[in-house]
Amino acid sequence: MFEGKTVIVTGGAKGIGRAVARAFAQKGAITFILDTDEKAGKAAVLEWEAEGLETAFYKADVANIEEVASIFAQIVEKCGEIDILINNAGVSSFGSIWDIKVSDWDKIMTTNAASVLFHSREAAKYMKKGSAIVNLCSTRQSMSEANTELYSASKGAIYSLTHALSITLSEKGIRVNSISPGWIETGDYDGLRPEDHEQHPAGRVGKPDDIAKACLYLADPDNSFVTGENLVIDGGMTRKMIYRP
Repeated sequence: MFEGKTVIVTGGAKGIGRAVARAFAQKGAITFILDTDEKAGKAAVLEWEAEGLETAFYKADVANIEEVASIFAQIVEKCGEIDILINNAGVSSFGSIWDIKVSDWDKIMTTNAASVLFHSREAAKYMKKGSAIVNLCSTRQSMSEANTELYSASKGAIYSLTHALSITLSEKGIRVNSISPGWIETGDYDGLRPEDHEQHPAGRVGKPDDIAKACLYLADPDNSFVTGENLVIDGGMTRKMIYRP
């Protein structure tokens, strides 16, 4: 279904983005990774090329809108168009509300939210009917812990941008959806405690591949009736009553 398709994954060098990029490459897509971590990005490409997968890496900071636009143009020059954009790159920022500065707000909103808007707009210039955009949101767009205002606000913006973009870009036949992951362990999965898994109705903490599979579903052109949707992948945690007995 993705054979020969041009796929761009921002923040694709590590964690969830890496799993997403590899999943599309395994399905035959020409997959481009954009990331600030040059070492990890190039290592991923070398590993996948050894498996016969078609991938490439570009060093880029998604907060630099002009830089990413230039890279998109370079990719289109090579491939002719963009079929799928995965807006995955983002940064976390947790801390006391009393210590937040305006510069902190500007940084996280530019990196996490503005990048989704402007990169989607730029990619849409090169997309045709049937193309898809998937934005990585978070369950924190609808639920919170203390001192998560910056991150939660940025993910709330992505949630809203997704449904807004889905209407605007429907004129070009482009679908736009988002995914809200819950706890997806990108580090030492085997080191998690039994109670970490047991608290999830699904019986385990999530893995990056769980999100990659959801991206494949939302980007699949056969699923043409799914747009403007936010898919929660959290093992059931946001559906669980947490009142103490």
